[in-house]
Amino acid sequence: MLYHFARSLLFSLDPEIAHELTLSNLDRAYALGVTRLLSKRIAPLSVRVMGLDFPNPVGLAAGMDKNGAHIDALGSFGFGFIEAGTVTPRAQAGNPKPRIFRLVPAEGLINRMGFNNDGVDRFVENVRSQTAFRRRGGIVGLNIGKNASTPIDRALDDYLACLRRVYELADYIAVNISSPNTKDLRALQGQRELKALLRGLADERKRLADEHGRRVPLAVKIAPDLDDDEIRQIADTLTAFGVDGVIATNTTVARDAVKGLKYADEAGGLSGRPLARRSTQVIGLLAGHLQGAMAIIGVGGIMNGRDAVEKIEAGASLVQIYTGFIYSGPDIVADCVEAIRAYQRRTGGPIRLRNRAA
Repeated sequence: MLYHFARSLLFSLDPEIAHELTLSNLDRAYALGVTRLLSKRIAPLSVRVMGLDFPNPVGLAAGMDKNGAHIDALGSFGFGFIEAGTVTPRAQAGNPKPRIFRLVPAEGLINRMGFNNDGVDRFVENVRSQTAFRRRGGIVGLNIGKNASTPIDRALDDYLACLRRVYELADYIAVNISSPNTKDLRALQGQRELKALLRGLADERKRLADEHGRRVPLAVKIAPDLDDDEIRQIADTLTAFGVDGVIATNTTVARDAVKGLKYADEAGGLSGRPLARRSTQVIGLLAGHLQGAMAIIGVGGIMNGRDAVEKIEAGASLVQIYTGFIYSGPDIVADCVEAIRAYQRRTGGPIRLRNRAA
C-alpha cells in the first residue's frame, strides 16, 4: 500500500526525474531502516549457479544502478543478486532527453538512455564502497559495455578496459552486446564479430584469473530480436569460448504488443509485460539447445511471481527484474521468491541447474 501511494506521486513526474529522485533518497532511507519497512522478509532459497552461491534466485537487472552506487540499499529489498551497470570506460552523458517513456496500460517502458554513466573509474570506487549487501551473502554482477564514440571495430578495446578494472570486484561480469540504444552495438552478436570479441575476453580473463587467483564467471546478454537460428548460433559460440551464462533477454525494438498506445512509436528498447512472451520463448530455445552447457538468466516482463516461475519452467536458473520493480514495488521480490519456492515444492526438487560449474 505504501509503495502504491509513492508510485502515484512518482508516476506524476517525468520518468527519468522520478528515477533520479528515487535513487537520490534511497541511501538515506536505507540508513534509517525505512527500506526494511517497504519490503517483506524473505527466507533463504539458495541456488548454486556459475559456481556461485546465490541466497535466492531473484536479482535486479542492470540499468537501475548504472554507477554501482546503491547496491547496499537496493539489496536490502531482498534481492539475491544485484547487477550494476552498464558501465563504459569513459563517462558519457547518453542520448538526448527525454529518453524514458511509460506505457502504463501495457505495464511497459521504453528507454533510449544510451549507457549514460560516470565511467569505470568512478564505478569501481562506488562498488568498492558497497559492502553490506555482500556481507549478507548477496551476489554482485558488474555489467560492461562500450562508449558510443568508440568505433564498432574497436569495441573489444572498451570491453577489455572495463574487464580489467572491474575484475577483482565482480562476483560475475555481464557483457552487454544487445542494447538497442548504442549505434551498431547489436552488430557484435554477428558470428564474426562475436567470435573476435569473445576470443579477446576469454584470453584476458585467463590472464586475470592467473593474476588474481580466481576465475570470475562471464555472462553475455543477448537481444530478443534475433531469429531462432541466430540464437542457436550464438549459444554455440558462447559455449565454444567458455562463457558461463547467457542473459535472456535485453529490451526489444518490436512494437506489435503496444501498437496504438501513447509513446509506442518512440525509439528505444521496450521492456516490461510486452516483452514477457518473447523473452520466455528465447529462454526455452536456449535451454533446449544448450542442454545444460551453461546457466540461463531469465529477464524480460517479470511483473509478479507467476511470471518468474514461467522463466524457471522455460529453463532459467536465475531471474532478474527491472520494469516490474518500477510498476509493482519492492514486494515483487518476495512474491517472486515465494512463487519459485512453491514451484520447487510442487515439482519435488530444487531449480534445475543449467551450468557446468554447479
